[in-house]
Amino acid sequence: MGEKKALSTQEVADMLHVSKSTIYDLIRKDEITSYKVGRKVRFTESDVQDYISRSKKGLSANHSSSNDKSDFSLLGIDKKQDGFIICGQDLILDILSNYMRLHNIPALRAYIGSYDSLISLYKNKVNVASSHLWDSDTDQYNVPYVRRLLPGIPTVIVHLTCRIQGLYVAKGNPKGITTWADFGRDDITMINREHGAGSRVLLDESLKLLGIYGSSVRGYRKENQSHLAVASAVSSGEADVAVGSEKIARQVDNIDFIPLKKERYDLVIRKEDFQSFEIQAMLNIIRSAAFKNEFANIGGYDTSDMGKIVAEI
Repeated sequence: MGEKKALSTQEVADMLHVSKSTIYDLIRKDEITSYKVGRKVRFTESDVQDYISRSKKGLSANHSSSNDKSDFSLLGIDKKQDGFIICGQDLILDILSNYMRLHNIPALRAYIGSYDSLISLYKNKVNVASSHLWDSDTDQYNVPYVRRLLPGIPTVIVHLTCRIQGLYVAKGNPKGITTWADFGRDDITMINREHGAGSRVLLDESLKLLGIYGSSVRGYRKENQSHLAVASAVSSGEADVAVGSEKIARQVDNIDFIPLKKERYDLVIRKEDFQSFEIQAMLNIIRSAAFKNEFANIGGYDTSDMGKIVAEI
């Protein structure tokens, strides 16, 4: 990550898809590094990257294990002891978790990408994995990956929402970037998402179809762990292009969005857990009019099939 600007509390909250109060709580518990300019709290981009990296390892800021259930440590959690854990990085999951807590279900969040979410579900470390992984062989989302990454595990896939994926480019699109083929140009520099992120998989699958090696694309190895961060990198001129969702493009100045793919964002659940109180309560929430209405004015979410069972594998 670059260090071109200081980040505000709101910007960090947006990057992590949490509320500002959660960020202040992380500061209070010394879980994320910050500094002050006068009375204002500020962060460097590496502070946020370090927090995400430590969280993936289940470590706190001082590198000791955290026992606080509100500390959303990731892959080190034992789901049977630490509560109900939902994997994924979208705002919709934060709102879902809040609804579940209102129903007295201690829902926790693990902010990891689709591929790692499915691996965590396979290892029985989480209760629900979210996924938006496109398979170029079948032109399907999620089902082929669930079959491959959870062998021998009966699962149920429940639809959550559809989103538009595409390209973030500078305002006015000065380099005329319009398709995946433009990643093969010598004058294009990109910034990438981390391994396992749905946007990264979409890019890699699309480049594979074109016969373009990722390693040949300038900036391919430079990674960031949120849609907002890569969009901001394009906005600041650090990169010419990045892959991400339409919703985030509306939140960042000085960029345009090139829509390329309608994706399915689904929840994956072990079939043996499907009739549990927690899962059934979660399904009742996401099928409710009140929950769908939360997204009526946000934009970027198609909730028409929310809660429908996509497949049983």
